[in-house]
Amino acid sequence: MNLQPKNKRLYQKAREIFTLSRSVSNYLVEDLAPLQHNGDENPHVYFTGDIVRQSDALAPHIINAENQTFQDDRIRHANSLIRITNKLYRNCERLEQSESNGKEFVILLRKELRKFRKLQRSWVMTL
Repeated sequence: MNLQPKNKRLYQKAREIFTLSRSVSNYLVEDLAPLQHNGDENPHVYFTGDIVRQSDALAPHIINAENQTFQDDRIRHANSLIRITNKLYRNCERLEQSESNGKEFVILLRKELRKFRKLQRSWVMTL
């Protein structure tokens, strides 16, 4: 199994998104971790972990899709990558609704995800 990606631009963008999402999560978690005035925890705090987990899965899914022998398997892995990207994007939208000072960082992450989606669409056509 080849661990080097064929599409280096897509893979590099996936690694950038992971780094960015980890930084955004670290920033937001401190802002969202304190309890609210009524004693409840902020429900948006869990989305910070979700964005890290989902962005961490992007790069391995790219390699898995590219290393499949049969086209049906490549497409199945590519569709899985698309679902993860969509979930990641929705979680970023949810984080923007939180009462946090880091909303502008989430907006930046969504912008990078839109670039990733463009690369992803052309990549799927080459599989």
